[in-house]
Amino acid sequence: MKVAKENQNLQNRNIISQTVQFVKQTLQGAESGHDWWHIQRVWNNAILISKTEQADTFIIELAALLHDIADSKFHDGDEEIGPQRAGEFLKSIGLEEKIIIHIQQIIRNMSFKASLGQINFHSKEMEVVQDADRLDAIGAIGIARAFTYGGFKNRELYNPDIPPALTMSKEEYKKSDAPTINHFYEKLLLLKDKMNTETGLRIAEERHQFMLTYLEQFYNEWNGEH
Repeated sequence: MKVAKENQNLQNRNIISQTVQFVKQTLQGAESGHDWWHIQRVWNNAILISKTEQADTFIIELAALLHDIADSKFHDGDEEIGPQRAGEFLKSIGLEEKIIIHIQQIIRNMSFKASLGQINFHSKEMEVVQDADRLDAIGAIGIARAFTYGGFKNRELYNPDIPPALTMSKEEYKKSDAPTINHFYEKLLLLKDKMNTETGLRIAEERHQFMLTYLEQFYNEWNGEH
């Protein structure tokens, strides 16, 4: 029994290693807010959160590694290309279908924009990976990623004449080209209260406060107050 468990663990680590190499290769040259380093941070967050949750860490690690393998925002809004590419890779290395389907469902349903529509899947593993991904969208790194993507899309930093849209549908959110500061109110500042786990919430609270402090400083500088 012990030997079988050790063999399974060894096999799982080998699969994780193959997945890391696949993701690194696939995301070479990706926009820097959604590159390998983003994946690595989410992976690390997921491992940390999983230590206090009753969930399958193998599925968590694979889903964290593959969650942005083909982000729809870089593929004409195609929300199935990510789950499809993840599934094709996992099938190619011999993973069983039940696990592949679970990982595909996590990728399909974990994003913020997915939460604006109808969610048809839920698992403890998705809760962990979702929290891990949302943590990377807030705090100092979240701010850096927001402005990096805004620059990538040639968006304004801020325009006081364009107020945040606080009640967007999923389709409106996908089509939005609002200034980057609006994104704080339309997504980033909402994430703390959407955390699923105690660990995720604890980390999110500190990062949330950092964003509020940043915004206060931003407006002071914008208005020439000091």
